[in-house]
Amino acid sequence: MSGPVDLLQAMLSIPSPSGREDELARYLEKAMNDLGMAAGRDEAGNVIGDIGTGRGPVVMLLGHLDTVDRPLPARREGGRLVGRGAADAKGPLAAMISAAAARPSFPGTLRVVGAVEEERLSRGGEHLARTVPAPDALLVGEPSGWSRVVLGYKGKIDIGYRVARAATHSTNPAAKATEVAVAFWHDLLEALGPERDHGAFGLPAATLRGVHGDLTEARLDIDCRVPPGYDAQALAARLRARANGGEVTIVRHVPAVRRGRADPVVRAVSAAIRRHGGTPRPTLKTGTSDMNTVAPHWDVPMATYGPGDGSLDHSDEEHIEIAEFLKGVDVLTTALDELAATL
Repeated sequence: MSGPVDLLQAMLSIPSPSGREDELARYLEKAMNDLGMAAGRDEAGNVIGDIGTGRGPVVMLLGHLDTVDRPLPARREGGRLVGRGAADAKGPLAAMISAAAARPSFPGTLRVVGAVEEERLSRGGEHLARTVPAPDALLVGEPSGWSRVVLGYKGKIDIGYRVARAATHSTNPAAKATEVAVAFWHDLLEALGPERDHGAFGLPAATLRGVHGDLTEARLDIDCRVPPGYDAQALAARLRARANGGEVTIVRHVPAVRRGRADPVVRAVSAAIRRHGGTPRPTLKTGTSDMNTVAPHWDVPMATYGPGDGSLDHSDEEHIEIAEFLKGVDVLTTALDELAATL
């Protein structure tokens, strides 16, 4: 391995869908040790590598190992790297590893983490937040584009609905399980309010991820995205009142997170973007990340940054431009210098 691009290309060549990250984790543990880090794995399977003098603040760089389970062969095409995770989020993680390895004399500790199962239940991030002391500052690795810094993400409420009805002929006017489930979906949309928009940070929205059923039993899998301060308990109470004999389950609630432009990490990344000729563009995202997962546990300066085009996440066109990736490495390295001076 001779540089950041080789590191990322090797990472892309190792499939790592959620729950099956072990091979990539073993590869990165060795690669990080070879780069001068003290690296190992925790009980959840997260890879953690430390570098620096150890005397001073701890800055954590948190990315994730896993991808969605949609195979995309890794290859180099001219000036880009193609492969599952190129943008989301092996590109940002490889950039973080490379930036930290370039600063062995950091006055403190740079702690790089490759977490497991971010795409599924954020199991690695949850384990980290419960078992590792809060760092002094946190950078989360997700694709923002090299000149953007992400201040926040919408929250997420995963909802399950299950309903059963007695077997009957299809011509019976009594509501069938599938019909009751469809009515519940429309009730949920009404409960979210008349203004719903997946593209607006300040508005809720919902996606019907799965529908399974027949006349006697039906199930819905629903993904709601909600802005900061959204009352998830009130939504759950309203839905249960409209369940029509069905069962409503709040599978998971991850609150929204938002930081201001004066946050020390936001300022450090913004300054680094300027130093490399860019105009920093603070951004709010409508998905979720491990920033949402750890923020309720760690009240520390934080932001999200990483090279790559987030619109390519999970798509069959996922790739990263090599020039952008290397620019991201440079920005992250300079941001660590800025944090060393600030913290």
